[in-house]
Amino acid sequence: MVKGLYTAYTGMVQEQRRLDVLANNLANSTTVGYKKEGATSKSFRDELALRIKDTERRGVRGIGNIKMGVKVGETYTDYSDGATQVTDENADLAIAGDGFFAIEFTDKNQNTSVKYTRNGEFNVDNNGYLVTVDGDHVLDQQAAMAGTTGEDGYIRVDPMRDFFVDQDGTIYQDNVPTGQTIGLVDVDNRDYLYKYGENLYDLEDGGQIIDGTGTIEQGYLEMSNVNIAYEMVNMIAIQRAYETGQKMIQTEDSTIEMAVSQVGQVS
Repeated sequence: MVKGLYTAYTGMVQEQRRLDVLANNLANSTTVGYKKEGATSKSFRDELALRIKDTERRGVRGIGNIKMGVKVGETYTDYSDGATQVTDENADLAIAGDGFFAIEFTDKNQNTSVKYTRNGEFNVDNNGYLVTVDGDHVLDQQAAMAGTTGEDGYIRVDPMRDFFVDQDGTIYQDNVPTGQTIGLVDVDNRDYLYKYGENLYDLEDGGQIIDGTGTIEQGYLEMSNVNIAYEMVNMIAIQRAYETGQKMIQTEDSTIEMAVSQVGQVS
């Protein structure tokens, strides 16, 4: 009977984890370039149940395998493209297909490193540099592939003139190439990517940067790939599964109470 309590409890913990992931998706449903997450489940290893002090024979005898419920698996990221939104702003860029923009990011401790994002909501500052809304510099293709920071890898245009970005990232002003290409890179194995925060990704040791195969669309923004209706349906399913676990625990508790208070009184 007690095993039933553990099984129900582990199921409820997993549903709570799924709900946390789902709530984070809904909270970022309007975040530019956000990629939704999902949570997997896996069972505990089967354990052999033993009968101890068997009256028919001495020793210990196996009576079959038992399962101890589920446990939280991994949290994964869905990298499928989100819908694009027209902005007609020169500095707004969207990626169609596989790839990430490379950003020179400086944290609160003034440590500088390269981070990756699908958020192409950029601006051109007074000095002509292409930067994020937080002021971090966008890197060109060479710096993005090498994973290096510094002014040599910054994208810079004449802020007094319009610029055009080709689908391969090449930048033009007055129909003349400026000699700069916006960095579009990918990772050979995205298991080495993890969410750093602030809509940025970081690369773990072992991951290798490769050329992005997507195209860049100027005047567009890629929106979140969260489907609100789908997430709401999942929320209802999670709630029902959680309630089922609660009812199982209540039933097991009642059964144990009867066994303790009534069975022991049988003469």
